[in-house]
Amino acid sequence: MGSDHARTLATSIKGAAVTAVSDTDRHRASAIASETGAHRVHRDGQALIADPDVDAVLVASPDGTHADLVLACLDAGKPVLCEKPLAPGIDACLRVIAVETALGRRLIQVGFMRRFDPGYTEMRATARSGKFGSPLLMHCVHRNASVPPSFDSGMVITNSAVHEIDMARWLLHEEFAFVSIFGGPSEASDSTGRPQLIVLESQSGLLVEIEVFVSARYGYDVRAELVCEAGTISLAPQAPIRTRFSGQTASSLADDWRAHFETAYRIQLQAWVASVHTGVAVGASAWDGYVATATAAACLDALQNRTRTGIRLEARPTLYD
Repeated sequence: MGSDHARTLATSIKGAAVTAVSDTDRHRASAIASETGAHRVHRDGQALIADPDVDAVLVASPDGTHADLVLACLDAGKPVLCEKPLAPGIDACLRVIAVETALGRRLIQVGFMRRFDPGYTEMRATARSGKFGSPLLMHCVHRNASVPPSFDSGMVITNSAVHEIDMARWLLHEEFAFVSIFGGPSEASDSTGRPQLIVLESQSGLLVEIEVFVSARYGYDVRAELVCEAGTISLAPQAPIRTRFSGQTASSLADDWRAHFETAYRIQLQAWVASVHTGVAVGASAWDGYVATATAAACLDALQNRTRTGIRLEARPTLYD
């Protein structure tokens, strides 16, 4: 993701230049720096953040490093776009929020790129037009062809379904109160081979159903349907072309999320760069990152205990109103 973002910033985004790169793999960092025109390669993320020639920072490092790097950005007064999650743990998210709140201004954007996807943004605008009446139920599908061996049943939620969690909350303007999970692993050796069905209940009683299946084999497939009082709004799979040949109709699917959401990532980066220039934050906030992590944590509890689980959130600071 870091390499992809650097290339996009260097080639497709107005108002930005890649100044410095850092990666634990020095050779990879040097290659990306050469490719994007970056002036220097830093030994680590902290050194990059401290570089006086760096005006804003994009964090696309392993999840467990996010909070410390974001806190360093806040300490330096530099805007930061942090790939999700803001932090894997609730306490770390709240620590970041406390520091940003003390600054009195938003410097953090969390990389939930679906908020910038043309399909989802149109779906949200259509729902908010009121033409179809109030939303009642949302169906979501999130399927991967495969995942690495290190992927476990918890990551199905924290790494994959968390996108639907944030998207549904943003699209519906609802907070979730309870979660139940059905299906999933039958034994430790089968941690990702079966679909999980997540059911979220909002504070107003609206239901969001998420089918997440990370071993679907056939390709990367994301869909959504919003059922309203007087109609439905659907987001179909993105297919660049459809062919008809020899008695069959066919369309292609992306191999992974990067190709599927390429446009969303580019729009997100352009919006972030524009926000750095204007000083007006856009996209998912640190609070949104915290809510996603807290909701995912409740999902993990529901998965482990096989029971309907409450979602508890702290009071939202006024900075994020």
